[in-house]
Amino acid sequence: MDKDRNRFSVFSGGLSDPRKRENRDARDVTPFEDEAIDFTLEEEEPPQLVSREGSAPFEFNAFGADLTFKEGSQEPLEEEEEEPKEFDRSAIASQDYRWAWAEIDLGNIVHNMQTFRKRISPRVKLMAVVKADGYGHGAVQVARAAAQGGATWFGVATVDEALELRDAGFKQQILILSQPPVQTVPLLIDNDIIPAVYETEFAIALGEYAASKGKVAKYHLAVNTGMNRIGVLHENVVEFIEALSFHSALQLDGIFTHFATADVLDEYYFRLQLRRFREVLAALESARINPGIVHAAATAAAIRYKESHFDMVRIGIGLYGLHPSPATRTAIELWPAMSVKTRITCVNDVPVGDGVSYGGTFQSMGNTLVATVPLGYADGLSRQLSNGMNIIHKGRFCKQVGNICMDQFMFAVDKSEIIRKPYLRPEVGDEVIIIGRSGDYVLHLDDMADALMTINYELACRFGMRLRKIYIDY
Repeated sequence: MDKDRNRFSVFSGGLSDPRKRENRDARDVTPFEDEAIDFTLEEEEPPQLVSREGSAPFEFNAFGADLTFKEGSQEPLEEEEEEPKEFDRSAIASQDYRWAWAEIDLGNIVHNMQTFRKRISPRVKLMAVVKADGYGHGAVQVARAAAQGGATWFGVATVDEALELRDAGFKQQILILSQPPVQTVPLLIDNDIIPAVYETEFAIALGEYAASKGKVAKYHLAVNTGMNRIGVLHENVVEFIEALSFHSALQLDGIFTHFATADVLDEYYFRLQLRRFREVLAALESARINPGIVHAAATAAAIRYKESHFDMVRIGIGLYGLHPSPATRTAIELWPAMSVKTRITCVNDVPVGDGVSYGGTFQSMGNTLVATVPLGYADGLSRQLSNGMNIIHKGRFCKQVGNICMDQFMFAVDKSEIIRKPYLRPEVGDEVIIIGRSGDYVLHLDDMADALMTINYELACRFGMRLRKIYIDY
């Protein structure tokens, strides 16, 4: 067999049959072709060109090109380029995505729940209220810690909040503390979520859907004893329940009210509401209606009024280590679960007379270093606190200066202090505490709430909205 049939030449990374070259015009021959690299294959038969997945008798590198051929083809396969791997985000600590975060101590959540468990009769159930993303602390993580501390029920405000718990695998009873839109009835029944009820139309829709699924719908009747927010008026409770008694797919699983003034020293209105609620229970007993689980006390009443505990108490703000009012602060030891922290991103030596931040509301006296941190009013820190709050840096208080911005604020360090104690010089990366403790120095949500003439509930929810949450396990 003519060995020329098996001779190939490589030109600039390509292939050529020498017999075809003989018929080509000399002008078509490149200098590379004149210096062709020839070799002879060992096979007598024409070579079978295969891919790398098969046996590869014909695989070589020419001018740096790694050529591989498809079976039965003279066309080289294009070398597949490896896609660059994405950076593993988990390699960055959560608090380093942005140097501002909320730190949640789940051990304190467990402690607080256990404290209430010890304070309340063993026969009384504990509901952990985890609405509003667990008052800004993270609903799922708080619910796990609360269950560890003794909670057997969860209270939420919306269907979405209830579904979040179900999706996270919680099997405990979940009560929506207000009546949701009627359109959500299928979600309630299909996910074993108990709603508050105070409208007949909603209750009938609930029962109808449950019947269509061969189920019985549980509900808790909300009673208005004086809060005047939601609920069936206390005088109309028996009539309301009897109007629904025809429906075999509806089950009254509980009845509850909410006290408007359990957290204030004046007890008159609390006593009025409690009396009205007891009258409702007596009327139900006379009508031979089983009310199911009776509950009325939230955190304040759970601490102050044992007679309001009934069958279950609902622990909300106290679960997070915060007190509902000064009236409860000496009665029970609770441990705050949330700290708010940040790190310095910039330090400026501000010349005398220069202003700081929008409006120049703070002017340097020339002896001031100004440190910037990446936390602002979009993170829950009220702009009303501008030039009127302290932070903790290196174990002592420092004054916040200038107007608080959307994403940043500044604080001042006196340079004369640094001369005496050089270690107090602010440096990029230093930790700064907005809410929390460092040694004997404490900044509490209650203090900030007092300065803003609001309540700690609101501030906890604010700080939980945008800041990343770092959890300390229990």
